[in-house]
Amino acid sequence: MTLLLCALLLCVPFVGASLPSLNDTNTRTLDASECPSCNTRTLWDILLSCGLTIFACTWSAVHTNIPGRDEGRATITSRRLFIMIMALIAPELMITWATRQFFSARATAKEFNDEFAVRLGQFRDRQAIWESKLAAALLGDIPNSSGNSGWTVTHGFFAWMGGFMLYVDGEPRGTLDPDELLVFVRSGSVDMPVISQVEIEDRGKGDGLSKGIALLQLAWFFVQLVARYAQNLPITLLEIDTLAAAALTCVAYSLWWKKPKDVRCPYIVYWKAENQPRLLTYEDADLYRVGLGRVNSFIYPFISLTGIRVFISPRAARFRRVPSLGGYGEHHDKIVLLVGCFSGMVFGAIHCLGWNYLFQIHTEHMLWRAASLGIACAPVLLFLDVGLILWVGYGNMSYLHNIIALFSAIIIAFIYFVARVTLIVLMILSLRSLPLSVYDTVAWTEFIPHL
Repeated sequence: MTLLLCALLLCVPFVGASLPSLNDTNTRTLDASECPSCNTRTLWDILLSCGLTIFACTWSAVHTNIPGRDEGRATITSRRLFIMIMALIAPELMITWATRQFFSARATAKEFNDEFAVRLGQFRDRQAIWESKLAAALLGDIPNSSGNSGWTVTHGFFAWMGGFMLYVDGEPRGTLDPDELLVFVRSGSVDMPVISQVEIEDRGKGDGLSKGIALLQLAWFFVQLVARYAQNLPITLLEIDTLAAAALTCVAYSLWWKKPKDVRCPYIVYWKAENQPRLLTYEDADLYRVGLGRVNSFIYPFISLTGIRVFISPRAARFRRVPSLGGYGEHHDKIVLLVGCFSGMVFGAIHCLGWNYLFQIHTEHMLWRAASLGIACAPVLLFLDVGLILWVGYGNMSYLHNIIALFSAIIIAFIYFVARVTLIVLMILSLRSLPLSVYDTVAWTEFIPHL
């Protein structure tokens, strides 16, 4: 949040410098002879268009996990803002996170359906008979369209985001992860939760219409940039960066399409066994016990988003909820690595669209090119480094090879971070003075006559 505020404050003098001064007697004005249609835009129009698109990319697109029972709205909002900043800094990590959750949701749904297909069918047959009798007595002959047909990907998302809360002796004990729920159902300690996809979606705040509106905003922004390119109108570096974030967000949005959005109330599962349950997964904080101690507080968001490990912070353990950047298992590691690295390459390649941008200083021009290439090439090196570990196996490599691979990954991540910060700084500095043709708008009549 501090980084975002500093960036906004840094933009203020550049925005003011790019606007014409009221005391400047040499300010160039436009008349009807120079611009018959007077189709121009201001810097504020550019900032507003990019801002709305970025908002749709981050705030509207990110699907968070279920918060704790006693967490306030301010805490939930601040956590969402933190994830939004992470999406702005490294949007390809959002795709990696979404891919992890998607494969985990699919695997969980398949596992529950394979294990309890017969039990679910028998229970729902009895439930359908009871519901049909009750409906016939109260409302008459109305067909049932609940569509209960086993667990879907939505059920898998719901389970991994903290959708099932265990109650012991009438009191909430903690959130169950899918593996714990499966073990407890097998042992008969809890009943198999029966909840339809419609009921899960009803607990969320998002629907197809809201998601479609966000995608339309992204599509409209993309169409505008394509139209400017077709008419040889320059685009700003801010618009290039927004385009890169929007392109990656569309992929994450599609992976999260079946995930419930902004769910606040989990499904209650009651404990039936006489013995008390063991220590649950989300009751044990391990953030400061692993690796570098409190240094993990700064690096664990990147570690969690990349899928290396899910850390349970003391706050998450206190509220017994799913970690904010967790909610996935170990499924299809190689595919997830490939998707994440390819997304990073695409992110860097889109920034290469500013290769021939009219920089005022040659050094800035060279820095933009180097940073764009750095972001595009760093994922390739990371794929080769981490992919070697996955293919060979961490346990099959010698201690020296593991250390070399670890430090190589740290160096690659550092290069990426420096390149990303360089692009952000250059993007802000470019707002000091923009080419005059940047303020020209698209002549839509060239594409759509009589508009």
